[in-house]
Amino acid sequence: MRKLCWTGAAAVTCALVLAALAPGGNAQPTKAPPVDRAKWEAVVGKAIEFLKTTQEKDGGWSTNKNPGVAGIVLTGLLRTGKVTPKEPMAERALKYIESLVNPKAKHIAGNDPKVQLQNYVTSVNVMALSAAKRADRYEAIIGNAVTFLKQLQWDEGEGKTPQDAFYGGAGYDSKSRPDLSNTQFFLDALKAAGVSKDDPALKKALIFVSRCQNLKGEHNDQPWAGRIGDGSFIYTAATGGVTKVIDNPGADDPRPGYASMTYAGIKSLIYAGVSKEDERVKKAFEWIRKNYSVDANPGMPEDRKEWGLYYYYNTMAKCLAALELDYVIDAAGKKHNWRADILAALERRQRPDGSWSNNSHWMEADPNLVTGYALMALSYCNPKD
Repeated sequence: MRKLCWTGAAAVTCALVLAALAPGGNAQPTKAPPVDRAKWEAVVGKAIEFLKTTQEKDGGWSTNKNPGVAGIVLTGLLRTGKVTPKEPMAERALKYIESLVNPKAKHIAGNDPKVQLQNYVTSVNVMALSAAKRADRYEAIIGNAVTFLKQLQWDEGEGKTPQDAFYGGAGYDSKSRPDLSNTQFFLDALKAAGVSKDDPALKKALIFVSRCQNLKGEHNDQPWAGRIGDGSFIYTAATGGVTKVIDNPGADDPRPGYASMTYAGIKSLIYAGVSKEDERVKKAFEWIRKNYSVDANPGMPEDRKEWGLYYYYNTMAKCLAALELDYVIDAAGKKHNWRADILAALERRQRPDGSWSNNSHWMEADPNLVTGYALMALSYCNPKD
């Protein structure tokens, strides 16, 4: 607490100013920093106009590639607040997502989906239906989908115990190896659906997420976890530890982390009820402060630095919002208004037609998917009055 005093001719007026301390010693202001409203409106508006032109007759986007693209796009549209659930574009998208409800299995991935799409597609569609805020219409669908998702989680039902590196994670389905990307979407869906932090599924997920961190200790017994020990997160702790930074690391090699998974790891810890003061969060945020950037996916080598870039923007924005941070003070002491930084990066990269596109890795060559990710990120950069 710091006391500030102003002296005048007749009196002294004092005010108490509280500084909210965030991970890594970031002092946060009492009011969110400004973001250029006109710029935000222009970037978001162009993106919405693009998506109006690419929506298919059935209400989806890029449905021949993945039925989950519609969930990403609609979540982004609704979260910006610039499109309401009652507008024709959103109504068509909601009807498309409703058509994916499987009456037997209760997931939201279609009548005969590829097995490996079930977690991702159901998770993003839960997020989209939750963003529509129509409990009377979607409550049962969302509830059934959450039950289905929990059944996909690796736990005793799949013959795993808490000592197993698979335990608590989510994969593409109940047979696929779990990973942090699938698990963060799984947790995003449960949070959007209002599932409590005390729910057993979140507690189990916390075990898996903690094991994906380069941090040896009581929460992580993996042999590679202490080789770097920098707090970053990798793709999965399962099958000996896998990172997208390097291919096929040897048994004794380190597993370097990278930013999209590190932001995903922090966000997942917070969603699962871990305190911001927990060593796992603080150590991971220390890595973020050393690797803050909106120009690339930090931690990745030069030839992979833009892999999953728009997925990264969304995960970065959602994580920093979950941490309730308005600024990130990097390791050099420079203060970054992350909302303005992400907005500026997306403005620079936006194409004349209002869309974004990236390289072919992880489906980011699809402008519908990438524009959906961009809108999701921008929804957390919405200017505050």
